[in-house]
Amino acid sequence: MSLAQLFWQGDALTRGVALLLLAMSVASWVVILWKSWLLQRASVDVARCVAAFWQSRNVAEALQKIQSFDREALVLPMVVASKIEASDTLAGAGGVPTQLTRVLRGALQTTLIKLQHGQVLLATVGATAPFVGLLGTVWGIYHALIGIASAGQVTIDRISGPVGESLIMTAAGLAVAIPAVLAYNVMGRVVARIEAELEGFARDLRELLAHKESA
Repeated sequence: MSLAQLFWQGDALTRGVALLLLAMSVASWVVILWKSWLLQRASVDVARCVAAFWQSRNVAEALQKIQSFDREALVLPMVVASKIEASDTLAGAGGVPTQLTRVLRGALQTTLIKLQHGQVLLATVGATAPFVGLLGTVWGIYHALIGIASAGQVTIDRISGPVGESLIMTAAGLAVAIPAVLAYNVMGRVVARIEAELEGFARDLRELLAHKESA
């Protein structure tokens, strides 16, 4: 019996569980493929842009180099934010070091949010997909037992078929969850490494500009 036949022979709840698992699988794989590309690009981008910044003679030249590489570079918001302008509002109070801390922290948080996109979905799919599949299994076994009870006979043929079909839901739940969990763990380590590099760059940038201002 094919999966399509199993799907159409099921009731509304069974079909709903199957469609939900399918949607979770498609969504997680879209995130996995997209984030794999994004993080690979981000790793190269951060290393190249940070090296270009420190090899420049001033912030303006560094900004031009980074923009020539990629106008969506992850370090770009921090470099742009470091160009503080005089202001008579509370944003300009506290001296240059305080202003640098505030603007660089805001730019860093904005950048980190981009890196973390999709992580919640992977974690959610990895945590819930097995239980969604288990719901379909329990529901299928329940209907199989009802059918056996109404038939009045208990044979291996009557048990193995319906129960085996129900257990497919458990396998489907695991098939959806395992890639999501593995991707979440691997990508989490890559994101943490890039975050550490960006935080280090933001700290070094603040120290450089604060020292130049006080000199």
